[in-house]
Amino acid sequence: MTSPHLIYLLAGVAGILIVATIIGEVLRARIAPDGSNPVIENLNARIAAWWGMVVLLALAFLAGRAGVVVLFAVLSFAALREFLTLTSKARADHWALLGAFFIVLPLQYWLVAIEWYGLYSVLIPVYAFLLMPVVSALRGSPAGFLARVAESQWALMICIYCVSHVPALLSLHIPGYEGRNVILIAWLIFTVQLSDVMQYVWGKLVGRRPLAPSLSPSKTWEGLVGGVLTASAAGASLWWMTPFSLPQAAALALVVTLMGSFGGLVMSAIKRDKGIKDWGHLIAGHGGFLDRLDSVVFAAPIFFHLVRYGWSLT
Repeated sequence: MTSPHLIYLLAGVAGILIVATIIGEVLRARIAPDGSNPVIENLNARIAAWWGMVVLLALAFLAGRAGVVVLFAVLSFAALREFLTLTSKARADHWALLGAFFIVLPLQYWLVAIEWYGLYSVLIPVYAFLLMPVVSALRGSPAGFLARVAESQWALMICIYCVSHVPALLSLHIPGYEGRNVILIAWLIFTVQLSDVMQYVWGKLVGRRPLAPSLSPSKTWEGLVGGVLTASAAGASLWWMTPFSLPQAAALALVVTLMGSFGGLVMSAIKRDKGIKDWGHLIAGHGGFLDRLDSVVFAAPIFFHLVRYGWSLT
């Protein structure tokens, strides 16, 4: 049975999007009805993309464990494809890369689905980390070997290992919170993504000092502080639907929003190193899947382990 708290949260997010849609259309009608204002058009494209992503997440949440695991497995596949498209590769790496997509990825999510924490927590950072380079080495081609292997290993950690910690939240056994773990996923994504949005808003309103101009010119210190504090306050205000007290929810919200911000910065550094602006173009107004997942992938493992060690019996 679907938790009423999840319905409340989804309804609240839908309400926010309805208000944002109205604002976007009013701005377009008053300022540039011909679509000539790029800022307004970008805003409306982002809002439309958010509608699609929220509907997809809502359907997965309402489908239960299987829906959530499958959704994030598909997202991992898409993100891994985006990442590896930009990495250095040789013919000798082809079997290792096939193993990443069709052995490591499905195995990781199967282990998450059956709640085998002892194996899914080490499958990629131990076994895949050590064995995949062996596959490439056995096929020769030493030119650029270290760079090729390191980029592939980083892709596995970011796109599969870290992302898989989102559905892994369903495996936690929290006394008095049985059957409601999907709310932890919704709370995490809502808090982290709200931080991203509010950093953009605060940056546009009061941003003056660049955070890292060579990596992400649009990010400012004012936007970072305003977005993190706003999202942390919002996450804390939802403590009543989590297993956390109000101070605990506030502390966890601060941790995940900061980690999400650091994730966005690190992924921006990788994009600049590769000479690209976005990881892909599949999501209108948002780039690729990794452009939306970059903050979540850094926040999810930290959040998972904090909750596991602080609140879960296993």
